[in-house]
Amino acid sequence: MNTFTMVRSEHLNHHGYLFGGIMLKWIDEFAWIVAARDFVGCTLVTRAMDRIVFSKQVKNGSILRFSILPWKQGTTSVTYQVEVFADGPGETEEKGVFSTHVTFVCIDDQGAKKALPVRKRYRSQEIL
Repeated sequence: MNTFTMVRSEHLNHHGYLFGGIMLKWIDEFAWIVAARDFVGCTLVTRAMDRIVFSKQVKNGSILRFSILPWKQGTTSVTYQVEVFADGPGETEEKGVFSTHVTFVCIDDQGAKKALPVRKRYRSQEIL
């Protein structure tokens, strides 16, 4: 599933580029939305991000594309691959700026792990 957002001045750090914490917030939020659509009725919470390396600066006004796809599913958890691409102002093509895997765990009302339903096809892979 792809989703998009635009970098605005309120998202910038003191050097004038996208603040890394904002990027992580978006990744967590957008990946959770995909997981919630794939596992309707499950209470999912973020368990982990596997790698956090900011390799490229992102300019104000850039349009970001978040590509979020299922990576693997366990008994109580599911992991999504997240790749972020930036299309900077005046640029003719987007470039990869960040990638990670985000793992969510399904919990019950008491916060204990709960089994996920088995999925053969993810809603995030459907063409809408």
